[in-house]
Amino acid sequence: MTSATEISNRIIEAVMAQKLAPGSRLGEQQLAMLFDCSRTIVREALTRLSTRGIVTVSARRGWYVIEPSEDEAREAFEARRVIELGLLHQLKTVDKAAVRKLRAHLQREKAALAGTDVGARSFLLGDFHVCLAECLGNGLLADTLRDFTARTTLIAMLYQSSHDAAQSCEDHVRIVEALEAGDIARAESLMAEHIGSVQSALRLQASPDPLEHLRSALAPVRTGRGGAAAAAAPSSSESPSPAASPGDASTYLGALL
Repeated sequence: MTSATEISNRIIEAVMAQKLAPGSRLGEQQLAMLFDCSRTIVREALTRLSTRGIVTVSARRGWYVIEPSEDEAREAFEARRVIELGLLHQLKTVDKAAVRKLRAHLQREKAALAGTDVGARSFLLGDFHVCLAECLGNGLLADTLRDFTARTTLIAMLYQSSHDAAQSCEDHVRIVEALEAGDIARAESLMAEHIGSVQSALRLQASPDPLEHLRSALAPVRTGRGGAAAAAAPSSSESPSPAASPGDASTYLGALL
């Protein structure tokens, strides 16, 4: 019988492989049938993932994969930046066994990029950061990074990241080369640049307007005929303000508010 740990790990892997999109529903009965276990075990797995910030539950929808807000997206990248740069900053040396393991991971990344399995490619690019923490001897941070990497994968899907997979792999190559050369400061700088470029590729608004949709939908319709829309226009005896052109957003704002 499948354990709760195995189920939660499979769900995390599916998220990192971009096979489970933000908002995907996770039915207890369907998962119990799929994994040939009881709903109690499924519920235990989903509860664990809820505490890790990967899934959530509501009375109406049941269990589903999180849909991070823009604020949560920024916080997730900031958390990754603090963890990964801190991990490298305290580093003194990197042993040869760790470099060999990282090199092997890079080879798998390159093979996935050359192939057609998008899921494997996505998983391996995210798992590099988990592998790095493991190679540097911090299993606790590796587990934490696995969760944050899964969350940033969901964020990339939700906010349509334009970051190129091949560029991510090249960034990873340069980081490992710096570590192999013993240039820890350069590795830290490259990691900061990498995380920043991944974040900047997201389509996040600088200051989202919560009324944007309503503001656009409820703006006066300029039909050129009688009625309320016509009443909002100046009469022929009045001189229209030069700033109040028909396409001026401030005209709509003033009429609406």
